[in-house]
Amino acid sequence: MRNCTGCSHELAPEALVCERCHTLVHSAELERLASEAKAFEAKGDLRPALDLWLTGLSLLPPTSQQAKWIRQHAQVLDESRNGVSSRERDNKPWSQVSSVNGATPRTTRFQLTSLLSFVAFVAIYWAASGMKFGLGFAVLILIHEMGHFIDIKRRGLPAEMPVFLPGLGAYVRWQALGVPIETRAAISLAGPLAGLFAALACALLWWQTGNALWAALARAGAVLNLLNLIPVWVLDGGQAALALSKTERIVLLTACLALWLALGENMFFLVALGFGYQVFFAGHLPARPSRATTVYFLAVLTALGVMIRMMPVQGTGN
Repeated sequence: MRNCTGCSHELAPEALVCERCHTLVHSAELERLASEAKAFEAKGDLRPALDLWLTGLSLLPPTSQQAKWIRQHAQVLDESRNGVSSRERDNKPWSQVSSVNGATPRTTRFQLTSLLSFVAFVAIYWAASGMKFGLGFAVLILIHEMGHFIDIKRRGLPAEMPVFLPGLGAYVRWQALGVPIETRAAISLAGPLAGLFAALACALLWWQTGNALWAALARAGAVLNLLNLIPVWVLDGGQAALALSKTERIVLLTACLALWLALGENMFFLVALGFGYQVFFAGHLPARPSRATTVYFLAVLTALGVMIRMMPVQGTGN
């Protein structure tokens, strides 16, 4: 028997994933194999890259999304290595089966859904706040979601393009089964980090041009991403908080109260309330602390607070 690195639960000898917290038993080895495989692919050495991906396949639950992605990626590498043309590929039996199962049409449909939902999203904010601010605010949310998407993809994990829910928000669909809890926390914080950079770009444009629209977008983007860090389940902050020990949650609770007093922004009190819940009422705690997640969380929180404090309070700038 072994213990899960995510929650210390005892694992069966042949287990590939923890039945309690869904952490992959061989996550460290899988990350190493993926890194080496990508390095070979970058150099054009497809044979060793293919071997490494297939080695990783044996360490994954066969029905997991990661295993499905590796099988698809391995087919692409094998075809590229053997110089298979697109016409030959279309005539392969596995390709025909894939089309019957709806894999290719499903991907196309989902991309179309992403595009159409974003258009509807823009239309809602356009009607509510005017053309310029509405379009700018929708793009800020798109950048936030692409922060999640890019961070997931760079880790070699399968993800689908963002879907937008007009008037409600947006989400990136991906398979977190078997992904270490600290990695999930980093992916959750990648959205607010991307949102911070987008707000900073708007602030720089305001500083250069004096156009109030950019100041309004910078402040709105920073506020949106700060509220998204409230550690409740449905928000990014709630997912990131799962990687934090009780002591780390207390540290962030204290930091939020300090930022509230120092910056005078009441939104930090809401984040502090969320951490208060996480300290006293949340049941799940990780097996070990995550200092990296704590520093990441605190850095994004502080930077967003400073951004909000620096931006003038005004209208949409239209």
